[in-house]
Amino acid sequence: MDAITRHKMTLTLPSDVEFRLSRAFDAPRMLVFRAFTEPKHLKQWYGCMSSLTKCDVDLSVNGGYRFTMGAVGAQPLGTIFGVYREIVVAERLVYTQGFVTEGFLSPNALVTTTFDEHAGRTTLTSTVWHNAKADRDMHLQSGVELGAEKTFDQLDAHIRTMA
Repeated sequence: MDAITRHKMTLTLPSDVEFRLSRAFDAPRMLVFRAFTEPKHLKQWYGCMSSLTKCDVDLSVNGGYRFTMGAVGAQPLGTIFGVYREIVVAERLVYTQGFVTEGFLSPNALVTTTFDEHAGRTTLTSTVWHNAKADRDMHLQSGVELGAEKTFDQLDAHIRTMA
């Protein structure tokens, strides 16, 4: 298994069709979970190159989410969307994930995100599973590593304001 660690985030490739992102935060898992799932918090940190102009979350099994990225009043840069398949509050989320931008629709991925707390620190781990190696590789080549690193830094800064 290859691993790349940047600052505090680790990216691993557990198989030919998945990648895993992991980062620890100095906060209890309920706080990290709330920041990860509540629109009022997501709007404060989500996105690596722009902010969310729209953030809809129906946090229920078979409920969905839709995040539109861009600058207010400007053309949207893209939309991330999906459906929640499993929810265990403050422990585990399983959801589909797709991305659409002008002229491009990504293949859907299945994401499992866990929130593991030890001694007041929470490790958030997202495993992103694709149907094919080519889909996984395309996702990785889109800049997900640097984008996730920056996004996790923003999440960390926002969590500190919640504590």
